[in-house]
Amino acid sequence: MSDNPQRGRQLSEEELQELVAATDSGARTPAGAVGTMMAIVAVTWSLFQVILASPVANYILPGDLINNSRQIHLAFSIFLAFLAYPMLKSSPRDYIPVQDWIFAFLGVFTALYGYIFYDKIVASGGLADDVDKWFALLGLILLFEAARRALGPAMAIIATIFLLYVFFGSSSWVPEVIQWKGASLKKAMSHMWITSEGVFGIALGVSTKFVFLFVLFGAMLDKAGAGNYFIKMAFGALGHLRGGPAKAAVVGSAATGLISGSSIANVVTTGTFTIPLMKRVGFSSEQAGSVEVASSVNGQIMPPVMGAAAFLMVEYVGISYVEVITHAFLPAVISYIALVYIVHLEAVKRNMPTIGNKVVSMGRTIGGMAVFFTGFALLCYGVQYPVKAVVAMVPSGAGWVMAALVFVAYVALLWLAAGVDDLVPDDPNAEVVELPDLAKIYKSGLYFLLPIVVLVYFLMIEQKSPGLSAFWATALLFVILLTQRPLKAMFRGESEMAKNFAQGLADLVAGLIDGARNMIGIGLATATAGVIVGTVTLTGIGQVMADLVEFISGGNLVAMLFCVALLSLVLGMGLPTTANYIVVSSLMAGVVVQLGAQSGLIVPLIAVHLFVFYFGIMADVTPPVGLASFAAAAVSGGDAIKTGFIAFFYSLRTVALPFMFIFNTDLLLIDVTWMQGILVFIIATIAILVFTAGTMGYFLTRSRIYESVALVLIAFVLFRPDFVMNRIQPPFEAIPPVELTQAMEAATPGDSLRLTVTGPDFVSGDIKDLTLLVTVGSEEGGDARLEAQGLTVLPEGDALLLEEPFPGTPFFDQLGGYDFYGDTPVSVTAVQAAAPQLPKEIIFIPALILLGLIAMLQKGRASKEGVPA
Repeated sequence: MSDNPQRGRQLSEEELQELVAATDSGARTPAGAVGTMMAIVAVTWSLFQVILASPVANYILPGDLINNSRQIHLAFSIFLAFLAYPMLKSSPRDYIPVQDWIFAFLGVFTALYGYIFYDKIVASGGLADDVDKWFALLGLILLFEAARRALGPAMAIIATIFLLYVFFGSSSWVPEVIQWKGASLKKAMSHMWITSEGVFGIALGVSTKFVFLFVLFGAMLDKAGAGNYFIKMAFGALGHLRGGPAKAAVVGSAATGLISGSSIANVVTTGTFTIPLMKRVGFSSEQAGSVEVASSVNGQIMPPVMGAAAFLMVEYVGISYVEVITHAFLPAVISYIALVYIVHLEAVKRNMPTIGNKVVSMGRTIGGMAVFFTGFALLCYGVQYPVKAVVAMVPSGAGWVMAALVFVAYVALLWLAAGVDDLVPDDPNAEVVELPDLAKIYKSGLYFLLPIVVLVYFLMIEQKSPGLSAFWATALLFVILLTQRPLKAMFRGESEMAKNFAQGLADLVAGLIDGARNMIGIGLATATAGVIVGTVTLTGIGQVMADLVEFISGGNLVAMLFCVALLSLVLGMGLPTTANYIVVSSLMAGVVVQLGAQSGLIVPLIAVHLFVFYFGIMADVTPPVGLASFAAAAVSGGDAIKTGFIAFFYSLRTVALPFMFIFNTDLLLIDVTWMQGILVFIIATIAILVFTAGTMGYFLTRSRIYESVALVLIAFVLFRPDFVMNRIQPPFEAIPPVELTQAMEAATPGDSLRLTVTGPDFVSGDIKDLTLLVTVGSEEGGDARLEAQGLTVLPEGDALLLEEPFPGTPFFDQLGGYDFYGDTPVSVTAVQAAAPQLPKEIIFIPALILLGLIAMLQKGRASKEGVPA
């Protein structure tokens, strides 16, 4: 990790690339045979991962390699980490010291220990013996050191603290509330290194199966030239507007976020061009850096290619990746729309000049972009129809026919691109800045959209696994990198085909190397976070944390969400996004769902995980250790801490949105129809823009304090119409518990009843409440409907006692925390049925009327003051 001064000179392009390398892929790049060897290892790792994700993996790779792919993945990570990342600031950068070679090979041996001695470990029942435990401990020490080098000290320190807790959990210096009996070295090492509960757990598995292919896809798409194409297109579309460079930075970063999993690389890639131009039109160094940070960091929440944590959600929540990106779509889109609006307001407030002499109306620009993105979405969706036709005509050879058609489309688009000059990066410091002409440049990179279409098609339409979808998109990129140069030369009538092919091959190899080196940190982060997850599963501290957080928050769900957000932000000061997400979700996700159920709110698990994910991405923004802010300050020459604070202010919408979608899951498109989804999108867009105007203190003109407060309240009402409607008309009506059977019989199949269950906790004996959402079935009679849910009730006077459900019934797990055989019986203390209620959307009407009144007030004031539009 590199340390950066808070304020200093603006770094050169070469120094910026060194900054990205030091953070993302390792600062050490030795020349000669050693450098070649490192490149060969990186290429080998990339090719292994590509083959592993391919449909022919079972035919090419031995079964034991596939079964132990997590160990191999970690072995590559550790080996390259010790070679690419120096031990200390003073360590050499141009050669590798002897001790690092020793650490690297020891790291490989310990990572592959379970693979090498597989038969011995299986024979011992999967438990470590007296030899295994020492090699496992050595492996953990080497892993922590590699993580310290690649990710900074925080990750290694936190993992070490958790590991010490495993050993010394019963010591007197451990607070009594979290004490446990402790584990022996043999038991702990079995759990952490030999089994799949610790280091080689779900997180490393997701890194192996999914994340690598997406990082490689991004690296190769960037190497093909897509990054520069997206930036030029964004600048050409938006550069002429007021604050145009900032708007181009937002849209360009959103597009680059598709292909870059790193906030820091995204900042440097787009920021080297956009930040100087933002400064030229009137943004301060810190503001220019902040806009770039806010837009780059949000790239991780933008479907279809989200940050690595999104793939972990697939495993942790137990839903498909398609569902994850469906739920994440609306908040991500409106968040970017709001950021464009933020920079627009900043530009209008300061009456900033425009760049160039192009005159296009704002409405036409917005309309054009809407048409482009809608057209692209329709293209991705519409591809399925010709595919179905081909499958119907040629069932056995459909795959080959489709591959040929994709190649024909690629060649046709490449022929279009050959008709215009290749794009070269512009100089943002040139005396005269010429805006790219969209009509001329759009042809030059249309073929870059093909791999994205392929990826989205396999993910969303075919609904293949993320790994396989990324494989097919990456396979197309192999073809593009190898052939784009020679085919363009052929179409232009140029010679030197062999030279162009060699350059394409060099681009492909460079993309494979970049993909592998960018994965070093992610591989180590997921492996090290596995120690923390392993500690939670071994010690049961998760339940203790639940009780502790419930005590601190006083049982209030909002207070608890603030605790979770604060924990994410504090850990984010030192942990990368993925590790932060793993730690916080492991400790807190179940707790939030549980406390929500106790408060009578059914919180979907995906909503909690997205909540944690959103605050996790703030890790790269928040001072004092926001790495993206430091990278932006290095580009702009501004103050890093001030840049971080301004970026956090610009990211307030990213902070507010999770609190909204926890309580209004319509924003995550959960259980909404198409028409409802369109309405939610329109209203949520208005709400986020109104919230932005309120927090920025500027709407149609500079807002007065009461107008800003009113705008924020209007935004809240638009986001949470249910909050207001529930106070006008309660959503539920109470039914006496003893009448539960009759209520179940009278209810229409598909309706839901809310049952509050009260009883003693199995561990502590304290009385606790839990809310169950019971869906009424189609069985005959109330008793039969309850029995179908595994619920057996026994009236006793005015009380309704609940018997322990059988294993395998719907509520067995949820009710497992109760002591059904204690002195105090478990009973149903409240039953609620849905009450007739007006549509909550009615609340939008007065909110929009109030918004209109504020707009009229400000419009009249603006015309008097002569405020620019």
